[in-house]
Amino acid sequence: MGASVAAEGERRLCATVAYDGTDFWGFQIQAEGRTVQGTLEAALATITQEEIRVVAAGRTDSGVHALGQVVGFQTRWRHAIDELHRAWNALLPGDVAVRSLAEVGPGFHPRFDARSRYYRYTVWNRPVRNPLLRRTALWEPRPLDLTAMREAARLLVGEHDFATFGSPPKGTNTVRRVLRAEWHRDGECVYLDIEANAFLYRMARSIVGTLTQVGCGGLRVAQFEAAFRAAERSLAGPTAPAHGLCLMAVHYEGVPG
Repeated sequence: MGASVAAEGERRLCATVAYDGTDFWGFQIQAEGRTVQGTLEAALATITQEEIRVVAAGRTDSGVHALGQVVGFQTRWRHAIDELHRAWNALLPGDVAVRSLAEVGPGFHPRFDARSRYYRYTVWNRPVRNPLLRRTALWEPRPLDLTAMREAARLLVGEHDFATFGSPPKGTNTVRRVLRAEWHRDGECVYLDIEANAFLYRMARSIVGTLTQVGCGGLRVAQFEAAFRAAERSLAGPTAPAHGLCLMAVHYEGVPG
């Protein structure tokens, strides 16, 4: 399934978008509530005087952030793309920004053409909370065994049934291919970088919540592996809160990075 065919006189554009997801009810437009999609489309409509529907590489949940969300749309805009880029950012609120905007081929689709999606989850790992990170990091006051967490995370790499950690947005297929799942520490913050061809609903956050149990000693690596291999949703640990998760980048075939 590809992108819709552009009508005569239309151009297909692709934007990389960043947002603080705290005050949004997720990316996807809804009947009620403020959404990233609705905010982007409202600003575009004001500038272009068109009803434009933007399509995203991934529909982030309420509270989830993005640094590298990718959206595509069609427009009859006839002026320079740089002018549209500047005008769009001028109308957007402070918690959303269009980082880049470019013209793409008529067949490009930000979701179906994506090769992989890369998320980062941030944990503030100190006994005392950090108020400056309350919107972007999970506070975990207990010491974390990063060696055990890394060992468990390595089990996720490859093509597996991830039913323990989420449900499919559509259909019944719970098999996904994880390209990397790596924990690292930078000072008092601990990060999980996880990249996959696609994610189940709440998969990344469920993985973080379960791996945190491993790090705190509540779950041994062998127990984590057994729960993972069982492909049974009830065996996962608690789902980590949304505010620690950020969509860092979406990767496409033939595009560096």
